[in-house]
Amino acid sequence: MLIQFLFVLVAIVIGARLGGIGLGVMGGIGLGILTFVFGLQPTSPPIDVMLMIVAVISAAGCMQAAGGLDLMVKIAERFLRRHPSHITLYSPFVTYLFTFVAGTGHVAYSLLPVISEVARETKIRPERPLAIAVIASQQAITASPISAATVALLSMLTKFEISLLDILMISIPCTLMGVFIGALVSLKVGKELETDPEYQRRLANGELEKNTYKEQERIHNKKAFWSVIIFLLATITIVLFGSFESMRPVHVIEGKTVVVGMPVIIEIIMLSAAAIILLITKTDGLKAAQGSVFSAGMQAVVAIFGIAWMGDTFLQGNMTELRASIEGVVMQMPWLFGIALFGMSILLYSQAATVRAFMPLGITLGISPFLLIAMFPAVNGYFFIPNYPTVVAAINFDRTGTTRIGKYVLNHSFMLPGLVATAVAVGMGLLMVTLLYAN
Repeated sequence: MLIQFLFVLVAIVIGARLGGIGLGVMGGIGLGILTFVFGLQPTSPPIDVMLMIVAVISAAGCMQAAGGLDLMVKIAERFLRRHPSHITLYSPFVTYLFTFVAGTGHVAYSLLPVISEVARETKIRPERPLAIAVIASQQAITASPISAATVALLSMLTKFEISLLDILMISIPCTLMGVFIGALVSLKVGKELETDPEYQRRLANGELEKNTYKEQERIHNKKAFWSVIIFLLATITIVLFGSFESMRPVHVIEGKTVVVGMPVIIEIIMLSAAAIILLITKTDGLKAAQGSVFSAGMQAVVAIFGIAWMGDTFLQGNMTELRASIEGVVMQMPWLFGIALFGMSILLYSQAATVRAFMPLGITLGISPFLLIAMFPAVNGYFFIPNYPTVVAAINFDRTGTTRIGKYVLNHSFMLPGLVATAVAVGMGLLMVTLLYAN
């Protein structure tokens, strides 16, 4: 089992370094070794999760192609520029909202240069709002009703009669509290901008007088507005169907009453929303497939296909040994499973892949589904090693040099707000579950 686990880790590490779809395709090699070398029986690939993600990113991609995301960025940009002195507190909630609505943290890219320049103009250390804004954009992944991670978790917990509302009632307040505390901590991070030596050096060398980000003048028409409205209505409809089972269609099959499952509901609603956006706004469907949202979403699909399938095969093939070795400890101290989730997310660079690959172990070990929801934000450990795309983008957008990777790599700008936000979110989740769902 340990040798098999070593091959799994090697596949993950190499895949993460390859970037893009590298993580998913390396999962194929790992799965091949587990199957043909060690003789493990492959489990079924996570088809439902993959199809749900494809449907969601199709709708989000159409909204982006119609100008919906640009419209949202413009509104957010104006809001931040009207409240420059509170940029460190406001910017993380803006990026959180963007991710919550779109279901992907990659929508934060457009806001990062705005945050950086507003902070600099206000003489606030850009590291403070940038770091927590990036962290918030990923914390919202575990609160968004249409994110790949939430969809994956819901698909595994429906057999426990857990609804989407059950997940959101815990994950939303917990991640918001984590972001808020992380923002408060960020207010005192580092030296003041005017006394930062790197900023002074760049200022003296004239490096900061060029390529200043300007507020972009975009012309938004009704197409962008309606694309956002359609997407939001689709999201709200999914939440309603996921929260109230009585709203879903019912069929009688072989004498048994069967309620249409949420995977099918999500796929139908989001594919329909994508079609309606294209029809009403007369947007080119090819443009939707070429956008950044669709590209990022498809990378998540490939990652889940390869890595999650490999991880699931390894776990199921060694479940007897794993249960015997860790079941007692995990049942006595369930929070240890949260640490394991955090560690796996560092390696996988994907919340959805971590959920799909590792949550089944928690279910098999008998951990309460509500405890698993409480520990859901622990899958946001991507920031630990500072080479995630949004982390790199934030460093590059901060022309003052305050947002950076430290001498020892791990002492980077995102470590403190990331650890604080994740720890607070998980801690609050465990407290809520203990108080509300003790029985």
